[in-house]
Amino acid sequence: MTVLLTGYDGFVGSLFREEVPCVPLSDEYGKVDLRESTRLRAAIENIKPDFVMHLAAQSFVPESFFDPMTTYDINFTGTFNLLSALKNVGFQGKMLFVSSGDTYGLVSSECLPVGENHPLKPRSPYAVSKVAAEALCYQWSQTESFEVISARPFNHIGPRQSEEFVVSDFAKQIVEIKLGLRDPVLDVGDVGVTRDFTDVRDVIRAYALLLEKGQNGEAYNICSGKERTIHSLLLLMLKLAQVEASWQQDSSRFRLSEQRRIYGDFSKLRAHTGWSPVIPVEKTLLDTLGYWEKMLS
Repeated sequence: MTVLLTGYDGFVGSLFREEVPCVPLSDEYGKVDLRESTRLRAAIENIKPDFVMHLAAQSFVPESFFDPMTTYDINFTGTFNLLSALKNVGFQGKMLFVSSGDTYGLVSSECLPVGENHPLKPRSPYAVSKVAAEALCYQWSQTESFEVISARPFNHIGPRQSEEFVVSDFAKQIVEIKLGLRDPVLDVGDVGVTRDFTDVRDVIRAYALLLEKGQNGEAYNICSGKERTIHSLLLLMLKLAQVEASWQQDSSRFRLSEQRRIYGDFSKLRAHTGWSPVIPVEKTLLDTLGYWEKMLS
């Protein structure tokens, strides 16, 4: 069984290939860009995958506002190119497209936890690109000769995540304080909002199960089913690191039309695969702090 992995050098991809035997999307010249359709087809024809784990994406929401066309080009057109290349080489297996919980948009409190049947109302170019690519994947699941399913992961966190994302950013700042590299003051955004956080290694386990057991044309939430305030995670990280610090709000870290509360329902994923999250948030945060301590020491 050959699993082809796109986005193999990213946060999730680098961890996925340590847990699941897979082949990175590359050729004799190195990494293949999804926008390079000729190289893409040749690479896939050479690899001859049985399954495809499609992680490659422009995934930073603020960047999508700054350069929406590149986000669309990578996330939507790149997915189209991948599907087309698979069809052209006679692929008969299953592809898992990684979408996002951001596709739901602004969800009212009475609709929480949000399930897969909730309307998709994207509020960023990034989310638009994922909604469009999901629709494309569903169409191909119905009209072509191979299976395609979609995953909608909510916030996933853990070691190796970029400091562009809130928990990793806090972890880096806390370690800098611990090592004497900065004053004991953290720069934060709106810490009063809630989010649904899952350890990236639990998310990877869900992806592997979906490749095995996910049903054609379906979309699946991957989440913890719990809402946590950013503030509570900040306090817990300070406690785990044994660091005392204050914090100051930075207006540049606030997002327009911020979703105040969000958490998801993963009962469909559990019913179809048996998956549930198992890694405690304390371990996730400790490992993230440990990653930054290793990087900064």
